[in-house]
Amino acid sequence: MAFTSTAVPLRHAVLTLFGLMLVALNLRPALTSVSPVLRRIGEDLALSTTSQGVLTTLPVLFLGLAAPLAPIVARRVGMERTVLLAVALLALSLMARPHMGAAGLFIGSAAAGACIGVMGVLLPGLVKRDFPNSVSLLTGLYTAVLCFGASIAAGATEPLRLLFGNDWRPALGFWLVPAIIAALVWWSQLNAKHFPKPVSAPKKSLYRDALAWQVTIYMGLQSALAYTVFGWLPSILQDRGVDAVTAGLVLSASIMVQVITAIAAPWIASHQRDQRFMITLVVSLTLLGLAGCIYAPIHLVWLSAIVLGLGQGGTFSMALTLLAVRARDADTAARLSGMAQGVGYTLAAFGPLLTGVLHDVFHGWSITGVFLGLIGLVALMAGVGAGRNLYVLDGSSVDKL
Repeated sequence: MAFTSTAVPLRHAVLTLFGLMLVALNLRPALTSVSPVLRRIGEDLALSTTSQGVLTTLPVLFLGLAAPLAPIVARRVGMERTVLLAVALLALSLMARPHMGAAGLFIGSAAAGACIGVMGVLLPGLVKRDFPNSVSLLTGLYTAVLCFGASIAAGATEPLRLLFGNDWRPALGFWLVPAIIAALVWWSQLNAKHFPKPVSAPKKSLYRDALAWQVTIYMGLQSALAYTVFGWLPSILQDRGVDAVTAGLVLSASIMVQVITAIAAPWIASHQRDQRFMITLVVSLTLLGLAGCIYAPIHLVWLSAIVLGLGQGGTFSMALTLLAVRARDADTAARLSGMAQGVGYTLAAFGPLLTGVLHDVFHGWSITGVFLGLIGLVALMAGVGAGRNLYVLDGSSVDKL
């Protein structure tokens, strides 16, 4: 499968591909950079465990709330300009949130989540529009870059805190640098005259389509597991006796190995009749890895984290693949992305929040493990339905990815 585009000139396709990778790099550091220093933040700002859970939940919640706005804004000003606005505001949010006290931290985290939500919604539509012959491969590629950015932020934030004199503020603020670079690249493309004109608003609603809801539920629940891991895995491991730096590195390693299945899962699924087998496999790996991190002997934590990462890399890349392959055109893909990520991430926000509440109530992680297992089982059922060879809105079969 080649990196081809039938919709735009080659130069624009290359610039778009480079820009997509830079945007993907910025879709998780704002989130994964918090958990390694979450206890330090809590001690410094006198935040309870529940408040820390709210802090990890806010970006995900606003990611979902902002997602439906992306297709609306993109129809008015175009996808590229919408992405530029979002990544520029992300940089501003990341610059401000560590230096404005507890209120600024919460507000900045929410704003960062909103910006990420807008960018994440538009990526599947851009891939569908500019690279229609390479949807699965490019979805896996930018998912891998996303995982790389998440992993680096998870693993480097605590060492950065130590480097900056045990201060978590500059360690969090550091992650505005890749956002600035992405904004500059997208800004450099604005003088191009070949951007497709925004299309008029479609009339058919996806909210009455059963397949669209299956995609949405799968997206939301696999995201609930992912953001719970991003927000709480270091705390879970520290409560089990792992030191803070090692806990951050375990999370980083778990995210880093996601690159493998982020690329492999969509590619393998593109050679199968549909996506149901691959979704079943990666969700099962995710549940096995989660169980290992919470219940298995602590000397197996690295193995459990690797299995977890292999599962979650695949669950997420398959969710993004579904947004493109279940739609007939780029506009429908963007709308499906808006619905799935809007409703899905709003649903996902309750994962890390309820995890914090359950920990406060039961003073441990055992009940949390049962809760996450139930989420995974429902995600599996929705994913199997979403993995069928159908298009949203008409239910007709799909011949190939």
